[in-house]
Amino acid sequence: MSVEVKIRRSATASETIEMPAPTAWPVVLALGIALSIAGLVTSPWVTLVGAAMAVYAAIGWFREVLPHERHELVPISDERVEITRSRREVARLGVSSAHHQVQTVETFSLVAGLEGGVAGGVAMLVPALLFGLLKHHSPWYAVNILAAGGFPSWANQSDAFFDQFHWRGLIAASIIHGVTCPLVGLLYAALLPIFPRKPILTAGFVVPLFWTSLLYGFLGLISPILNQRIDWAWFLPSQLAFGLVTGYVVNRHIHVRDSGFRQLPLAVRAGLHSDLRTREDEEEKGGGAS
Repeated sequence: MSVEVKIRRSATASETIEMPAPTAWPVVLALGIALSIAGLVTSPWVTLVGAAMAVYAAIGWFREVLPHERHELVPISDERVEITRSRREVARLGVSSAHHQVQTVETFSLVAGLEGGVAGGVAMLVPALLFGLLKHHSPWYAVNILAAGGFPSWANQSDAFFDQFHWRGLIAASIIHGVTCPLVGLLYAALLPIFPRKPILTAGFVVPLFWTSLLYGFLGLISPILNQRIDWAWFLPSQLAFGLVTGYVVNRHIHVRDSGFRQLPLAVRAGLHSDLRTREDEEEKGGGAS
């Protein structure tokens, strides 16, 4: 299907047309506002730079539109513009297709993610408690360190304080651990079907190593107290224990090791596209559309 559009000028028309002048100040203003907000969780200097940038951009933008809006002359061209459109028809693959051997599989399971997250959360408690017992002779050290992120007043406390039992610490750590682990388990349940090859390797080693590296770089901004006292030599085994157990539980619920499923495109495995194919419109068949 094609549409022809012809742009014509009258004999009295000008060679140019007046249009609003382009400006980059809105982008600079948006960047300044973003930096101002980012400074709330990073550094006051970032907020200061962002605020200065936003004020400077606002002044520059106002000067371009007040008291009179800036314009520029754009030349007019007399040309023929042809706009074409191609229709596409979605056709489902019939049972006679070669893809009929691919069986429908469950690519995401809420129950599998929750169960995997809970099981992984229990598994990672073992290295954490061993760390407290062997290094600080107290099972409550790791619990209190996890809870310290919610209590800024604990920042200057001694090791003896963290070795003791605290009701507030136990409650806070239980809430943090009990919420985070099921959420990460849901993430595992969503990711493993997308990368079905060697799911235990992906869940037990690749993801924990990536997550630990990410925390190593940003934990100082998220929780300075935890960043000062965390022992990475023990933190990594706890993450590996979580990944291995969670991956095992999720993989038992979601059967993604079928060879046909592994050969499907990534978009199909991720649930972003169904197993369909497209074909050109009747124009390619010689029919043509008006």
